[in-house]
Amino acid sequence: MNMNQLKYVLETAESSSMREAATKLYVSQPALSASIRELEEELGILIFERTNKGISLTEEGREFLSYAKKAVGQYEILEDRYLGRDSGRERFSVSTQHYNFAVKAFTDMIRRMDPEKYLFFIHETKTKEVLDDVRSMKSEIGIISYSRSNETVIKKLFREYGLCFTPLMKREPYIYVWQDHELAGRAEISIEEMQKYPCVTFDQSSDSRFYLTEEALADYTFDKMIKSDDRATSMEIIAKLGGYSIGSGMLSGEEAILQGLVGIKLKEEDPLIIGYITRKDSRMSPYGEVYLAELLKYREIETADLEEKTK
Repeated sequence: MNMNQLKYVLETAESSSMREAATKLYVSQPALSASIRELEEELGILIFERTNKGISLTEEGREFLSYAKKAVGQYEILEDRYLGRDSGRERFSVSTQHYNFAVKAFTDMIRRMDPEKYLFFIHETKTKEVLDDVRSMKSEIGIISYSRSNETVIKKLFREYGLCFTPLMKREPYIYVWQDHELAGRAEISIEEMQKYPCVTFDQSSDSRFYLTEEALADYTFDKMIKSDDRATSMEIIAKLGGYSIGSGMLSGEEAILQGLVGIKLKEEDPLIIGYITRKDSRMSPYGEVYLAELLKYREIETADLEEKTK
């Protein structure tokens, strides 16, 4: 087993076929298939189920994938820090769900610190990746949220991953529609009234469950749903099909107006608790400390207040 094989498995798991993965990896499809089969034989497990319709992870493959992500993540950290051309640069990394305040805090941190040389990362990604990135030390801090629909499972993952969660704000669920939508003038609306329109949600990947969503009403059954992993694509779909998205994750209120979206408050209650995660007993870098200070400028609720409200 080598690092290339692990990277091959990760890319293949994110692709719809071996051919697509091979193209992304700049290797031939036979070479990719042979490498993964050699790994499966060495491990004595079947990582991928292969059919005429494509490939899919087996249960053993899912478990192996979680370990492979950690191993590759740790290797990339070591590679970047010690094998990079310029080891004198300052380094810092953040992983976040789709929240604009997290990006603003990041840019404000850089302005405040103003390092001479640096290599910083901000990964705007999926819920599971935010958790994994902080757990594996790929990122020092993660921005994440949960609702009543997935609170129990998310908090369980916090404990299992050795993560501390600090709440920053609570947001009631809204829907976002295009400004010329027939319902755009409403101040409040029920999700039932939106059933004839397509709901556009952020795709958390095919192997995730609803409890890893970053949106409210995760356990609701929608008649029409479109999943997208790109903001611009989501905007286009909402505009062209009269669709809508749920929650505060896609755009802030001001940006929504500028981009042509308007918000309507949902009658259903499933508020999002948004905050940041760090590893337990971790020591923050100077950049991490300043970034947390910038995040705390957005804090509206205290941990004690939140615990009292949820009793």
